[in-house]
Amino acid sequence: MNDSALSLSLFRPLLDSGDPPPFTVVNPDGQTPLVLVCDHASNAVPAALGQLGLGPVELAQHIAWDIGAAGVTRRLAARLDAPAVLCGYSRLVIDCNRPPGDPTSIAEVSDGTFIPGNHALGDAAAEARVNAVFWPYHQAITQMLAQRWRHGHGQAPALIAIHSFTPVMNGFRRPWHLGVLWNRDPRLAGPLLDRFRADPELCVGDNQPYSGREVGFTMDTHGGAAGLPHVEVEIRQDLLADEAGRERWATVVADVLAAVLRDETPHAVRHY
Repeated sequence: MNDSALSLSLFRPLLDSGDPPPFTVVNPDGQTPLVLVCDHASNAVPAALGQLGLGPVELAQHIAWDIGAAGVTRRLAARLDAPAVLCGYSRLVIDCNRPPGDPTSIAEVSDGTFIPGNHALGDAAAEARVNAVFWPYHQAITQMLAQRWRHGHGQAPALIAIHSFTPVMNGFRRPWHLGVLWNRDPRLAGPLLDRFRADPELCVGDNQPYSGREVGFTMDTHGGAAGLPHVEVEIRQDLLADEAGRERWATVVADVLAAVLRDETPHAVRHY
């Protein structure tokens, strides 16, 4: 491919008028100094990618999205009166919680499932996904944080990501109902862990089932780099399998978040 052909392919739009948008903003006028994000809210695939060579069964599984996370995020936006930014495409198209170019950004194999549409992807095809989905989603997060900051009466907004995880991975049954993921900034993680663990019926993971020190592009980029208080909450997917479950766990998380966010101390810029 010559330079002119590469240049044209990089700017050819991946999405057409029949495709969903790369992100959705819920409750954009929410007044709480908080922005919620959901990196893996959707299992949609652009029509041009032909379902990545997968069928509806594979695309309904956890490899394609965080099951139940979008429903919880929408409910939290309403309960906490906060804006939320939800990614519009499957993590198999491009994982918006990984840096572009990372081997897991556009996975060829996910939890043992081969993804035909991601095999031997060239630079131009990968960049088309970055430009169509990844950057628009992250730009929306940047803009929403800026708006909350401008209208926050001096309070730096908090950033909270909502994810979900499988009950079993590699044969190990995960006992946690939910997990709190964090890296260096303890301002939200510590109080959240304390309050969740005050309920004796909850099994709560501290950087489980994943570690925020290893995975967390969205939190590190928009939260850590800016010195904003930030944390990721993971909820087990079998608990979110229906509307009743999503409502219940949105209530559990919202009650704890509301209590923690009433303390204005974390709402300041601080680098760790």
